[in-house]
Amino acid sequence: MLYFRYGFPSDGQLEPALMTFQPTPASIPPRDNRLTLRQPSGLPPNIQPLNPLQFILRAAEIYPNQVALVHTDSPAWYTYSVWCQRVQNLAYALLQAGVKPGDRVAVIAPNSPMTADAHHGVLAVQAVLCLINTRLKPSDVAYILEHSGSSIILVDHEYTHLLPSNLKVPVIVNNDTGKQGDPYEDFLTVGRKFSKERGWPDLEYNADENAAAVLCYTSGTTGRPKGVITTLRGSYLAAVANAYESNIRRDSTYLWILPMFHAGGWTFPWACVFAMGKQITMRTVDYPTIWKHFLNSSVTHYCGAPTVQVVYTIHYGQRLTSIQIGIVNDPAARLLKQKISAIIAGAAPTANLIGSLESIGITPIHVYGLTKSQYGPFTRNYPQDSWAKLSIEERSKFMARQGHSFATAQDVRVVYPPKDGSDQLVDVPRDGKAIGEIVTRGNIVMKEYFRDPEATAKAFRGGSFNSGDLAVMFEDGSIAIVDRQKDIIISGGENASSLAIEQELASHPDVLEVSVVARPHAKWGERPHAFVILKPHASKWKGKHDAFVSDLKEHAKHRLPGFARPEWITVVEELPKTSTGKIVKVELRKIIAKL
Repeated sequence: MLYFRYGFPSDGQLEPALMTFQPTPASIPPRDNRLTLRQPSGLPPNIQPLNPLQFILRAAEIYPNQVALVHTDSPAWYTYSVWCQRVQNLAYALLQAGVKPGDRVAVIAPNSPMTADAHHGVLAVQAVLCLINTRLKPSDVAYILEHSGSSIILVDHEYTHLLPSNLKVPVIVNNDTGKQGDPYEDFLTVGRKFSKERGWPDLEYNADENAAAVLCYTSGTTGRPKGVITTLRGSYLAAVANAYESNIRRDSTYLWILPMFHAGGWTFPWACVFAMGKQITMRTVDYPTIWKHFLNSSVTHYCGAPTVQVVYTIHYGQRLTSIQIGIVNDPAARLLKQKISAIIAGAAPTANLIGSLESIGITPIHVYGLTKSQYGPFTRNYPQDSWAKLSIEERSKFMARQGHSFATAQDVRVVYPPKDGSDQLVDVPRDGKAIGEIVTRGNIVMKEYFRDPEATAKAFRGGSFNSGDLAVMFEDGSIAIVDRQKDIIISGGENASSLAIEQELASHPDVLEVSVVARPHAKWGERPHAFVILKPHASKWKGKHDAFVSDLKEHAKHRLPGFARPEWITVVEELPKTSTGKIVKVELRKIIAKL
């Protein structure tokens, strides 16, 4: 009878193998559980500060028995009511450990229930969630822990080696079992005991919606990582926008492929809860497991960079640690029974990728955002009815645009660089030709760089967030990135977009992936150098790379102006990538510097 209200879901929501799982006794909420926080005094009746914490309380109130979180690695699963109790336990455990409002709580873990718990439990004690990339070097992790001043660390058992040896703050290790005896589960049990069943009403709602919610650090490929502070208000609005723009609903199932530590999982940890949908977490990006979920777990949504769809390579420094076949290339890939939406960011999807995804029933949703703005996407490419009559290649040119601003974001602009001594931002004409920098402001822009007022002032030059991305704006108000400022290739006085070159080279039938960077040239100043991965089936070029290079250059002649055609083409087995599959061009420049 323990599970009469708080246990097993309705039929068909879980695989039979998961039904034997039992959450710990401390995870079962009392029957008289009140799912409301103590309201701060002094608020007028028409004001309620925005806070994504309220999403899980609402979901547990309305659909207590609906499956909220599934983790097949353990395996473990939780309904909204049980998960909400576990979040409450985490909050009280943090209080018992001495965490105070404004303190930073570090999490070093893959996608797992603990990481999902922390997105809510840390906010419940008005602390700041500090998510740390598990693929950083130990020296970078040590820097982040010191710079953030984290007062407690929640760490997965596989990543304890990243911790410095001289730590002076509590460390809670998660073995990711979901069972009693696991240090993290015991920590939650301590929290339940410490609460003395005071429950949610004894935890106070944060009166300041502009208080810090999340502190994430950039990758630090060109220097020390920067800490980006986002707020409760921004997190709430970005989550609502992501749920709306992605059409996530109560009957949706979101598969975690994007790491939650990457810009806070683009706020999807809250977006899915706002929509009262189901989330499935996986510790690693494993394509056979992804297809198992696609075929058997009613998955409807996932996020990922284009490289995750095709091929995914992880580097640790100069050392290749993993190379895997992507989603559309996996042997299990086939036409799906249900529709799946792939929220794609990090680079524009190519015609080949769009066609490959659509052929198996996956609809790409192209969004754009920045790691350093930390809420993730703030624009979306909105499909137009007129595109239906176009070929995939023609349609891909429109779909490659970054589009218009999100529902809860302010208008995105493209502006000329301000003149010396002036912060005035002047918009480029809407002609699809004039190049400027993308800027935006408003609800889903970061609050500041943590403990770095100089970098903050630079990012907010002219009263807007300066992205560093170069783009054009079209007559319909949509934008299209032409390059990062640092990636533009200036050849003979002409600006060549590395992204545009990559888009055209990727249309070659034997190109799997391509990345283009500038290489010094005695006559033209710079010329494009392309690094190419061949498709697995392109065996005709084995041992004949020179012939392939000639073929690709001939292909480029019909698609690119002379100054934008690659002077050099190198066939490679892999490209250096970040933990989320984004190509690291700085590593390619290092290769060129040695040539």
